[in-house]
Amino acid sequence: MKRIFALLLTIAIYSCNSNQVDPTEKVVSNNNVTFYGKEISNDSILDFNKEKELVMTKGQKSCKLSGKIVETCSKKGCWMTLDTGEDTLFIKFRDYGFFVPIDSVEGKTAVIQGDLFLDTTSIEMLKHYAEDAGKAEEEIALITEPSYELGFIADGVIINE
Repeated sequence: MKRIFALLLTIAIYSCNSNQVDPTEKVVSNNNVTFYGKEISNDSILDFNKEKELVMTKGQKSCKLSGKIVETCSKKGCWMTLDTGEDTLFIKFRDYGFFVPIDSVEGKTAVIQGDLFLDTTSIEMLKHYAEDAGKAEEEIALITEPSYELGFIADGVIINE
């Protein structure tokens, strides 16, 4: 069991570190809007605070949210953080099926559709994400506890130009 976990963890870390472009990435541009992953709409965006309350009691909720992009993975675009106005939400993309740009999107508005859930991020993954973001080794060394927060797995992302 430990070997399987170690193998899966190694694969996850390697896949984010790879500089290859994923051929399954789907990018569609339309009227100053760019879609990544599943093509979704700009309507029916839910209130983050209400969705957060539901997730705190149920553990997971499918929803569509919006916010400003704070940061993306600088190596591959395999994750991003979104300022919802109340919290900063960490977003991964379902099954690494698509990626977002690695630069020039910070501050732009994004719409995400997928699953909001309660998440635990291990120390090892927090350090990996900090490395992806280009943090200093001293800052990475200060990561000594796992993180407990909301997470989001996106099926589709819209980035408004």
